[in-house]
Amino acid sequence: MLEVLLPEAVPLWGAVALILFSYVTSAVTVAFGLGGGVMMLVAIGSVLPPLAVIPVHGVVQLGSNAGRAYLMRQHLERRLFGFFVLGAVVGAAIAAQLVIAVPQAALQAVLALFILYTVWGPKLGKHKVPAPGFAAVGLATTFATMFVGATGPLLAAFLPPDRYGKMTTVATHSACMTMQHGVKIVAFGILGFAFTEWVPLIAAMIATGFLGTATGKKVLERLPERVFAIGFKTVLTLLAARLLWVGASDLTALF
Repeated sequence: MLEVLLPEAVPLWGAVALILFSYVTSAVTVAFGLGGGVMMLVAIGSVLPPLAVIPVHGVVQLGSNAGRAYLMRQHLERRLFGFFVLGAVVGAAIAAQLVIAVPQAALQAVLALFILYTVWGPKLGKHKVPAPGFAAVGLATTFATMFVGATGPLLAAFLPPDRYGKMTTVATHSACMTMQHGVKIVAFGILGFAFTEWVPLIAAMIATGFLGTATGKKVLERLPERVFAIGFKTVLTLLAARLLWVGASDLTALF
């Protein structure tokens, strides 16, 4: 019965897994500040067709970040956000001209490599950027998100807590990511992605994501950080390796 609410390409078990996983990833983001978006991206990429991964992930993350941004709106650094918005619009417009020409298999491979770098690559240093410079940050990160989706860690490199404070950092990061996912969704809508058939699944994932935001911190606080870190890297690595294998196989088949 529930299958009628899902796109044909999504099995029931996959939809249930994503809905439950949305709770977990929101809890991870609340407890550790980052990481949930990348985890959600890997999960979605393992279940959904390649062309649906970035748009659907964008809507789910829009809901998650918007809730956090609203609750912390009094701490938002508005000048940074304003410049970021200007750049984000330009970045999405440029990337929209290119993303439709990239083969699905190549998108999977790029996504997998990005995730592996996020997990195992050298961490980005914290960069102090003046407010006008956030126009360039918005352009670059939004351009990147059209292809790889989860650019939260990239944006975080330009919002060091030791400069802005914890509350302002989280509030501004959430607001910028909300805007970034918003313009990305608009861009994919203009390109013809049919969001309508995905509404039931997305709505359920956003709902469990809010529950994860509200209650997940208490659960994760009891989990030893070292145990979590090992499990987090292991799961992401295995899932990214699967995406890379599938993408590479499909690319090989083209030649």
